[in-house]
Amino acid sequence: MHSASELNFEGGTSGISTRGSDKFECEAQNLFILEMVRIRYSSSMTVPQTRTLLSRVALLAATAIILLTEPAARTAIAAPASFVRDPSAWVIGPLVRGRNYSVGMPLHPTAGRNGTWQIDLPRHPGSVHYVTFPHGSLQGKTRIVMRYRLEAAPGVRVHASTAPGSPGIITPYFQRYGDNWTARGRFEAFRWYGTFATQEITPGEHMIVAPLNANWTAVERSSAQGSPAAFREALADADQVGFVLGGGDGAGHGVYATGPARLVVTQFSVE
Repeated sequence: MHSASELNFEGGTSGISTRGSDKFECEAQNLFILEMVRIRYSSSMTVPQTRTLLSRVALLAATAIILLTEPAARTAIAAPASFVRDPSAWVIGPLVRGRNYSVGMPLHPTAGRNGTWQIDLPRHPGSVHYVTFPHGSLQGKTRIVMRYRLEAAPGVRVHASTAPGSPGIITPYFQRYGDNWTARGRFEAFRWYGTFATQEITPGEHMIVAPLNANWTAVERSSAQGSPAAFREALADADQVGFVLGGGDGAGHGVYATGPARLVVTQFSVE
């Protein structure tokens, strides 16, 4: 399901390197950019909201210092449940070399009712590809559980961006820290897809359960069963967790809706 046409990005994400200091610097830049984007589009924030945002920036800075001084500490860091429920913690992407491959979309989902968050699916030529948040290590975790609902006007369908007319699909996903998006050499095994749990995106309530001991697949040829060491390393050094939308020639190659449609995430948990 994963092809080089989109998932193997030349040049990586803002030049992320696997060398310690360079890797830290680029990661810190990415975190800072995300927060600055929020500030740019939040000029009407109240004083309490501003204080909350500055606290988040301070927390990110403190976390970055930990990652610089104690790289092994990443395996002990995982996002709290409240972070998972915060739509501003999630990014609609992927963001690669300054380009967002989700076309015509906001950077973050929007808040819904009762702790849910949602994404209004775009019409063609817009598209949604990756939806992720910085969870951290998956070491010791057993499964990813997601509950979601597609609200759509009668007759509206969700199609794969690369195969108009074909059904759009949703797949659980995680990414190892330090991926350069080329899928070359060892980086072929940095992004993992729970294709065994893939679902067609249709109206109504749905649930995805993706055990972390199942046969996850990487970008091109690797699988959890065929490359167990690479999979274990990816779990231990995981960074982004979430889901991808696609179909046609790739699980994360994007979807669009033929009319008004909203994807509402009512639960996302890493257990």
